[in-house]
Amino acid sequence: QVQLVESGGGSVQAGGSLRLSCAASGRTFSSYAMGWFRQAPGKEREFVAGVSWSSGRTNYADSVKGRFTISRDNAKNTVYLQMNSLKPEDTAVYYCAARRSSVIITSATTYDYWGQGTQVTVSS
Repeated sequence: QVQLVESGGGSVQAGGSLRLSCAASGRTFSSYAMGWFRQAPGKEREFVAGVSWSSGRTNYADSVKGRFTISRDNAKNTVYLQMNSLKPEDTAVYYCAARRSSVIITSATTYDYWGQGTQVTVSS
């Protein structure tokens, strides 16, 4: 059974940093794409960043380019999201997701597995 467990969320002031982790288990993810999504109150879930587990290729939403970095550790089966220069508009619940394809897609409906989410709150 696939499990994705996020950690690392919290509260930070604007301009600060956080690193989210997503520990994946239950199968081999070498042919998967992994994504980070976020959902703010009253808004739809949106793509933040993605990484192809096999190639390491990445993709980012325009709103986070240059501030966020997604990476993976094959040995630990863990995906990270390093978030720098955080803004109040980054406040949301952040979700890790896995897709049974190595191609990164920004649509949440194409992902097969989801974590429970971790809250990130950025105050001004």
